[in-house]
Formats: sequence, structure tokens, C-alpha cells
Amino acid sequence: MESTDGAREHRLGPEHLAGCTALSESAYWNQNEADWRMMLELGRGYGLSLADGTLAASAVTLPYGTDFAWVSMVLVLPEHRRKGYATQLLRRALQDLKAERRIAVLDATPAGHDVYAQEGFCDTWGFRRYALHQAPNREDSVADVKVRPLAESDWRQVLALDEPAFGARREQLLRALAQRLSAGALVAKREGEVAGFLLGRDGREAAQLGPLVARDAIAAKALLDAALSLVAPPVYLDLVDREAGLRAWLERCGFEFQRPFTRMVYGAERTPGDASLVFCPAGPELG
Repeated sequence: MESTDGAREHRLGPEHLAGCTALSESAYWNQNEADWRMMLELGRGYGLSLADGTLAASAVTLPYGTDFAWVSMVLVLPEHRRKGYATQLLRRALQDLKAERRIAVLDATPAGHDVYAQEGFCDTWGFRRYALHQAPNREDSVADVKVRPLAESDWRQVLALDEPAFGARREQLLRALAQRLSAGALVAKREGEVAGFLLGRDGREAAQLGPLVARDAIAAKALLDAALSLVAPPVYLDLVDREAGLRAWLERCGFEFQRPFTRMVYGAERTPGDASLVFCPAGPELG
């Protein structure tokens, strides 16, 4: 399918990875080629290419379970913005999700928020990205929580904690992330049970920590504290807005605020899952 100015709409595949990475670079986003490859393997990519083959715009949907999908990577090269490319690909993605009877969820930047609101997405909750560019100012560790590397034997409890938190089983994604940043793949144990887990991945600009799912803020802080001793800066993480105490602690560690995000939903009144268990999303591109 072609747009009115001749740009051709198509599915994204491995042959478009260089163009996808160029889109991330043009927006100063953190995704590298491995991120794009993972997303295209897990979901469906939409692209708009110009007559010369340049990938000018993208969108991705990641199905989770049977009821919803994540919408992400809605990007347009700066010199081709305001031509309706983002809206065209977003509407195509939503049309496909509607045919599959899935609701759509996404994490919007301030720049994209109004576009999504105009298409019918509604706000739910928010989080903020923080960046650490130097060795952290670490405090005393949490005494009653034991943090150690994620082991194969932990996966049953990790998945049992994550599924109600996120709203769907996402084992394939979590296992892929555990391979991407092994130093940041950690579990918090309390009385022999998993009280929380943290994963991460390498990025184009920095290591990204998340998701972090935990039963309470004590376990969440213990996981982050351990990760900061193992993962070298620069580091990005996204912290939910409700955690003022953790936010203050991150700032004391040396993290600096980058930008806010708003979780939005289309086709339902609320997002899936139990947000009270989520401390750090996997990132706006993954949920």
C-alpha cells in the first residue's frame, strides 16, 4: 500500500534492521539492533519506505496473551514528520488488533501523547526515566532481603509473580532479557520465596534496567542497590510515579531525571495487570 505522497507501507523484517536502528538514533532513543530484532521476532512491525528505500517511519505491536498487545516504536525520521506517517501506521496497527479482539496499551512520551489521545487512547498511570552517568553513591544494603543472580530454578516463582503484575504471561520476553544483561538478572529472596526480580538489557546509549516486579518497595530497593554494584554506568531505568521514596533514593545515588511517560490504553477502561507490583517497566517499547 502507498501513501498519498508515494511512501510504501510494508511489514518490517530482518532486512530493515539498519533502517529501524536509524529511526531510534534519529529520536535519541536507546534501542539497538538487538532490541529491534527481539521485537520483530516477538511481534509485528509496520514500516513506511520512500522510493529510494529509506525507512521513514515505523510502528510495532507485541502481543501478550490473548487479550492485549503493546504498541511501540511509533517513529518518523525528523525530516519526514508532520506528513501523517505515524498516524497511518498507528491506525493500521489498531485495525489489526481490533480484528484480533485485543486491546492496545502503550507508554507515551510527551511528544506523542496528544496524537494517541486523539486516536482514542486514555491515560492510566505514569513513570519517569532516570539516567546514571557515573559511579553511584550507594547506601547501606537492605538487611532482611537476600539478592542473588537469577537461577533456572527461580523461573517458576518469577513467572508466578510477573503474570498477575503485568497481566499476561511473557516468559519468552523475560528469558530473552535475562540473556541480554546477565549481571542485571537478579532475584530478591525472603524466607525462601521470591519477593521480586529484576532484568535488563544492553542499549544503544546505556544499559536499561527493568522490568522490576516486587512485592514491596523494600525488595525493589534491594534489587536496584545490588544491580548498581554490578552494572556499570551509563544506566537508564524507568520508575513508577507513586514511589516517591525510591525516587529520592535514586536521586541521592546520582540518577538524573530525563523525561516522563504516560501509560495509555485503547479499547478498555484500565490497563491489564496489577500496577502495585510494578516498580520499573521493561521500557516503553516492551511494557
